[in-house]
Amino acid sequence: MEVTTQMGVYSEQYQRGISDPEGFWAAAATALTWYEEPSHILDDTRAPFYRWFPDGRINTCFNALDRHVGAGHGDRTALIHDSPVTGTTTSYTYAELRRLTARFAGVLRGLGVARGDRVVIYMPMVPEAVVAMLACARLGAVHSVVFGGFAPRELALRIDDARPKVVVSASCGIEGSRVIPYKPLLDEALRLATYSPDTSVILQRPEAHAELSERDLDWDEAMAAAAPADCVPLAATDPLYILYTSGTTGRPKGVVRDNGGHAVALAWSMANIYDIGPGDVWWAASDVGWVVGHSYIVYAPLLVGATSVLYEGKPVGTPDAGAFWRVVAEHRVKALLTAPTAMRAIKKLDPAAELMAGYDMTPFRCLFLAGERLDPDTYDWARTTLGVPVIDNWWQTETGWPIAANPRGLEPMEVKPGSPSVPMPGYDLRILDFEGHDRPAGEEGAIALRLPLPPGTLTTLWGDDDRYVDSYLSRYPGFYLTGDGGYRDEDGYVFVMGRMDDVINIAGHRLSTGAMEEVVAAHPDVAECAVIAVYDALKGQVPRAFVVLKATAVRDAGELEAEIIHEVRDRIGPIAALRDVTVVAALPKTRSGKILRASMRSLANGDDAPAPATIDDPAVLESLRLALRKEN
Repeated sequence: MEVTTQMGVYSEQYQRGISDPEGFWAAAATALTWYEEPSHILDDTRAPFYRWFPDGRINTCFNALDRHVGAGHGDRTALIHDSPVTGTTTSYTYAELRRLTARFAGVLRGLGVARGDRVVIYMPMVPEAVVAMLACARLGAVHSVVFGGFAPRELALRIDDARPKVVVSASCGIEGSRVIPYKPLLDEALRLATYSPDTSVILQRPEAHAELSERDLDWDEAMAAAAPADCVPLAATDPLYILYTSGTTGRPKGVVRDNGGHAVALAWSMANIYDIGPGDVWWAASDVGWVVGHSYIVYAPLLVGATSVLYEGKPVGTPDAGAFWRVVAEHRVKALLTAPTAMRAIKKLDPAAELMAGYDMTPFRCLFLAGERLDPDTYDWARTTLGVPVIDNWWQTETGWPIAANPRGLEPMEVKPGSPSVPMPGYDLRILDFEGHDRPAGEEGAIALRLPLPPGTLTTLWGDDDRYVDSYLSRYPGFYLTGDGGYRDEDGYVFVMGRMDDVINIAGHRLSTGAMEEVVAAHPDVAECAVIAVYDALKGQVPRAFVVLKATAVRDAGELEAEIIHEVRDRIGPIAALRDVTVVAALPKTRSGKILRASMRSLANGDDAPAPATIDDPAVLESLRLALRKEN
């Protein structure tokens, strides 16, 4: 596919998305099947609570499954469940997935679940999790997927906020070599919650059997007794799901996604950003508990008739750092979407990619990365190792699909390392100063999006319109504040330098930790790193770097520290004042792969930092805590 730097098609489409959003998204909506096609595209009468396709009627499950079966594609593979932790691989055609989904929708209907009711799904990476999500969409019930294995208190908070009629769970999940019983966690969450759902449906897995109570139903038994349920026509503005993201007050924020706008935006993004269409094999290496899993494991690939890989494993350790290459080769994956953290983990253990040998990567065409900032060193390693385009894209739980990306299906563009490329149609992206004025090219500021946001983005926060406005819309009237800082260059490319609270103020000079991390990550012995701000009595704040070394690194720690400090001083300047580089075995991360910089910052400043609910391995944070105590 030829790469262009002229941005002709992209520029035309982007400008139309800004100047004529109703025309642009009306055209995009024709890719789907509607019970009643929308004649009114954008309702702005309740701004800032904009609504897309307000008079349209649609069903997301019908468009993801039934539409393809009805068009004669029922034998096409819809889902491949690849589970190295259980040693199994299972495929489902569109017809088979529709049959299972309709049957489980019948289970939920039999339990009294109807349009607008909520269902909490607390499951591992198994096909039944996808079935449960689609079954909710089939009925018009609002699903809220909570990452399997979340702590009981956090699960209880989400149950109290969503007030589900039914909870769907499993007897256990498998994390690497550990079997984690879910039922005791769910029981404790229900004990802590003030709200009590009517029923729990439990999938029994052979790795651990769960003891069921009177209000629990066995998944298999319920499925055997249920009659299939048809799709329910829904208003495009009806909510499809609630996805909780951490809030600053301790109460989770429930991002609300609608049916119509969500389906239109995801179908457009799958074809135009990721260049994936009917019959293509696509793999989003995430979890259904995160936004990437919602958008790009379940909904987007099925909406366009592709084959989606559902992977129950890790980038490393299940069994080794060649696991991703096996999955790509075995299932003939065309494109992979994962986090830069996954690539850094593989690079750390297998920097020369020796474990790729023997795998036929011929069908593989593109690697997409999102979730963490893609540093140029990881970009270069992945591009050289894989020999395919490596494409960064930047978005958030709240937006549901990329804000900035390189539109491979629309017009492949030049890649600039360190940039997720350009804003996508519908996102009027601005770089603003403190007073809300546009910053010139090359100068950093707050990244904001002019309202209305495009379809597929959050419509509000569940049950709390005021919090939605306060959290995202109050800082710059008429704009959505992303919370990230960055700049645009002369070509319009976006450079996201990190969260605005990760900017260090050194003796009155504001410097980006992202820029420093680029320098540190470029060191040949560094696998991954984090730069955070720590308190300094003289300068206010100074940077501190934490680095994880590659498995092949043999450099003396003192020599390594001196080299990194010299490089930062040389490339950022003496004002950076980096004096402290600490080698650690691992960085604390969320389960979606994001580095817990706020927790690290608290520990480095001597504050107490309890492990957040989203942490992947609390032992890593505790190890860092002990190491810092010894230093002090």
